[in-house]
Amino acid sequence: MDSNPPRPTKTDDDCARLDTARMLRYGVPAEGPHRTALFGDGAVGAAVVLDRLGVLPRSVAFLAEVVRSGGVRYAARLPELLPDPAATDTLRPWLEAAGTVARPVVGDETTARWLESVAELIGLRRTSRARGR
Repeated sequence: MDSNPPRPTKTDDDCARLDTARMLRYGVPAEGPHRTALFGDGAVGAAVVLDRLGVLPRSVAFLAEVVRSGGVRYAARLPELLPDPAATDTLRPWLEAAGTVARPVVGDETTARWLESVAELIGLRRTSRARGR
């Protein structure tokens, strides 16, 4: 007998409503349950939001490289984070939140890895939709 009850499933809308900035604030600086939530539900929620805005996975992956190279604080100050202004306005507070807690190099790398995860999830969503047609 399994002593673990089934976990409730979250819809795309549930994930999209998560406070991504808060998840970054708590998940970037320390390993543990907050980091797990950031890379789980937080990455899915961010992917849902950005995918709905039409953001391409490669744009988010490129931003991850910018974060890795220059740091999250540097990236957050860039005038155009993503090609679409609405997507930039959505993502900027996320990077600013991460920038308040990200230690140079370690926190920047964690944020970059998270952005890469979001990019992969956007790609998977697009592939899944294309196969479903």
